Amino acid sequence: MPSNHPYSRSIAMQETSWIKDKICLVTGASSGIGLATSWQLAKLGATVIMIGRDDDRGRAAELKVRDKSGSSKTHLFLADFASLAQVGSLAQKIQAKFPALHVLINNAAVIPLNRQESEDGFEMQLAVNHLAPFLLTNLLLPLMKDSRPARIINVSSGVHYGETIDFADLQSKRSYDSNKVYGMTKLANILFTTQLATMLDGSGVTANSLHPGVIDTKLYQNFMGMGWPGAADDLELERGAATSLYLAASPEVATMQGKYFAQQKERQPSAASQDVETARRLWKLSAELVGLAT
Repeated sequence: MPSNHPYSRSIAMQETSWIKDKICLVTGASSGIGLATSWQLAKLGATVIMIGRDDDRGRAAELKVRDKSGSSKTHLFLADFASLAQVGSLAQKIQAKFPALHVLINNAAVIPLNRQESEDGFEMQLAVNHLAPFLLTNLLLPLMKDSRPARIINVSSGVHYGETIDFADLQSKRSYDSNKVYGMTKLANILFTTQLATMLDGSGVTANSLHPGVIDTKLYQNFMGMGWPGAADDLELERGAATSLYLAASPEVATMQGKYFAQQKERQPSAASQDVETARRLWKLSAELVGLAT
């Protein structure tokens, strides 16, 4: 790779990173950034647990990861994140099959243009983008603490800037604007990270969030309201996945806690995302909604 390539620094760094032989889980791994993250982790020698919703797409994605990486250390699990029961079942399966979990990348997200509800009666973006990773992370935390050092990486977005959590209409029943609701769930990802990092301080498990950059994938086509032809090419996907990979593999961030990154650098997130009381309130409410004891 040419030295002036914007991602050459991270790739060179990662080739000698700690990630080799570690066990990593990536949600939303069937396509887009999650798929690219998976094949790059596999390239670096990690065992990659790929989470998808559809069997055919998941199997095709796993074959691509093996082809791109030259590694057979991949495992596909299916779970619909619109179902808390399936998220709980997934966590049980992971704990039963794997002796450790070193990296958890919460990448899965949806942006339905019209308001939909999940199996559990939650607004769909709230369910998939926030409640599902909140539950999955909490259920897998004991395994990750036993595997320390370990890293939790929450894929947020720059669209969180300017958004707030509307606790009076968290389900977006009064009005629904898909882009605005998406921004709110991405803010929720950072608030989740903020509170989680506080709770994990000194545990050997870190939690950080990131903005992946806007690329032409199906998710962002919906977000922009455009029917762009074709999907992102592999290089574009790797660029979108670069910061996720950086947070998973880099020794530079081994002890960083509760930070927000973009383009493989620490950035300042919105003031709203760092509000301690809002983070605590959202955590308590989320725990109640998913049935966890607080």
